[in-house]
Amino acid sequence: MASQIRLPEQNLVLLTGRLTRDANTAFTQKGAAVSRFDIAVNRRYMDANGSWQDETTFVPVTLWGPAAERSKDRLKKGVPVHVEGRLVLNEYTDKNGVAHKNLQVNCRRIQILQSAFSESASGSGASFNDTPVDNEAIDDDVPF
Repeated sequence: MASQIRLPEQNLVLLTGRLTRDANTAFTQKGAAVSRFDIAVNRRYMDANGSWQDETTFVPVTLWGPAAERSKDRLKKGVPVHVEGRLVLNEYTDKNGVAHKNLQVNCRRIQILQSAFSESASGSGASFNDTPVDNEAIDDDVPF
């Protein structure tokens, strides 16, 4: 009998880039906030001829709930962000009967890497997520 290998299944996306447009924030019929925006993620590499090349990937992102509401005024075109979430495949059929598929990131946590309003020159960012943090659960002791 062949043993089955159990692999952990993980869907985790970490991206750092800049917003390509202002976020579009709306509310669902049930009152949940949802922000949609795209980020440009750049990759620089050296080609076979020794020349540096730049490659940009444009990624659609959806941010839900209180985090979308809190960050909506700061998610402006050009703002650098770090996004954590999961990859989702959306499938739909348009009114002409054509089937479409697109990948997007459902954002669990977003960190704005610089102030959108230039509030300080320190470059400190703001972080918005839907997961409450229990500071008492953090153990500061070094295990060695």
